[in-house]
Amino acid sequence: MSYDLAPVARIALVGVALAAVPLAWVWLRHRRTTPAQGLRALTLVTLFLTFDLVLLGAFTRLTDSGLGCPDWPGCYGNASPLGAQAQIDAAQSALPSGPVTHGKAWIEMTHRYLATGVGVLITVLALMSWLQRKRVAVSPWWATATLAWVCLQGAFGALTVTMKLYPAIVTAHLLGGITLLALLAAQAQAYVPGPLPLPRRLYTTTLAVLALSVLQVALGAWVSANYAVLACTDFPTCQGSWWPAMDFERGFALRRELGQDEHGEWLPFAALTAIHYAHRLAAYVVLTAIALLALRFIAQPPLRKWGWALAGLLVWQFASGLANVVLGWPLLAAVAHTGGAAALVALLTVLVVWARQTGPPAATNQHAGGQLDAVR
Repeated sequence: MSYDLAPVARIALVGVALAAVPLAWVWLRHRRTTPAQGLRALTLVTLFLTFDLVLLGAFTRLTDSGLGCPDWPGCYGNASPLGAQAQIDAAQSALPSGPVTHGKAWIEMTHRYLATGVGVLITVLALMSWLQRKRVAVSPWWATATLAWVCLQGAFGALTVTMKLYPAIVTAHLLGGITLLALLAAQAQAYVPGPLPLPRRLYTTTLAVLALSVLQVALGAWVSANYAVLACTDFPTCQGSWWPAMDFERGFALRRELGQDEHGEWLPFAALTAIHYAHRLAAYVVLTAIALLALRFIAQPPLRKWGWALAGLLVWQFASGLANVVLGWPLLAAVAHTGGAAALVALLTVLVVWARQTGPPAATNQHAGGQLDAVR
């Protein structure tokens, strides 16, 4: 592994400069509001930029730009591709369609710059949460956990580059981004007073759908990390069969290099098919669960808008996933599919945290009174 820490200070300055804009905006808009309102606004801005970061990470991966700068955290020991033009020229001349080109280097470094800016915002959020802890009801440990997680996510980002897109690391990095998004969504929701009136069984169902969605995101990340999207180019069958030839053992071996099995041999096509088809089969289960949950929310007027939001994301995910298969993995559809997954996990996290923030689901039911008894 190669870590050149020389450009760290300059990249950190770029991150500070990027973070200064949203920080100034939040301060100007909320300097006369309560500390809780200011912290929630900062959390929401950070959540929005983290969502953008997840999309940019997907774009980086899908354009094969993950190794656009093959060292970390800089680019050939420089803070930007401008200082590495000679090295990039040499790599691009040797392999014009390879992993290192000027365009891919800028995509990769832009992703790192935005990640640094988000890290600065989360650091400020943690510091302010502790400084205002006596004036705000929300525990500062929310922000502290988020800061710890973003540091871990940065480490996985470094390993993604230095371990040359090792599939297990790439998958963990994408899951880490989704988890960071969920932490920020939960933290922002914790500032909202009053619980969401969810009956116990509906709360439990929402929590189960969230768990299924995270599992499906993990399978989708594994598909993307192994470039297995095009293993099935027809729908609803795969390679003209309802059960094509598949090698699950080698497809889901975690300790292996990209494109290889655990023994260092080329990964067979049947393994890629197994990766793709496992994600597709799980999608049928998850989409059905989301549809049923959305219907239960829509059936109750106080919860109806959340049900329609879930239904909208369900349609979005199905359409973007189908487009990836039948249209040959277009970049826009692939990024949209990642964005839909991120939004779905964030929404379900908000619903779970909102329902629990004043006590267990049973207490929430009592608070709601008889308004939602028909859901039971």
